[in-house]
Amino acid sequence: MRLKQLRGSVFFVLAAAAAGCVGLDSDDPTLRTPGVYFDDKEVERRAKRAIRGDEGLDFTHINVASYDGIVLLTGQVAHQSLRRRAEEAIAAIPKIRRVHNEIQVGGTTSLVARANDNWLTTKVVARFLASDQVPAARIKVVVENGVAYLIGVLAQPQADIAADVARRVVGVNRVVTVFEYL
Repeated sequence: MRLKQLRGSVFFVLAAAAAGCVGLDSDDPTLRTPGVYFDDKEVERRAKRAIRGDEGLDFTHINVASYDGIVLLTGQVAHQSLRRRAEEAIAAIPKIRRVHNEIQVGGTTSLVARANDNWLTTKVVARFLASDQVPAARIKVVVENGVAYLIGVLAQPQADIAADVARRVVGVNRVVTVFEYL
């Protein structure tokens, strides 16, 4: 059944591209091509596997997000050396252009806190979608322990507006921007 769904999804994307609904080639430098999107997913998958494969990083909580080759590490580890070790574990992965290590040293967050972070992510994305000034499709949102991390490729004014919108979401304690500016 899943194979049929996958085939249907692939067919839809190709049909939309052929019909001109989805532009696969554009002069817009902020537009992510399907290849870049899949590269980011592969980077995330390989990074998670590399971190899980490092015995020293057992019993840590580390998240990996990638946007256009920019990798964001968030979560918690017990010691500063483990923070560096997580970054070193992913250093050899191809397609990574830059790493932002935002892993905090301290105890791991509870499942309730993580559920709240998921809810906050949904709220921030919803606010972006509701705003006519924020290009929501060009921003990846990661919330960890109440801190909203925004990743994307934007013009400075758009990035400032996006950060301001995220700051106004109730429950977001702080906003960290990891944008690449045009």
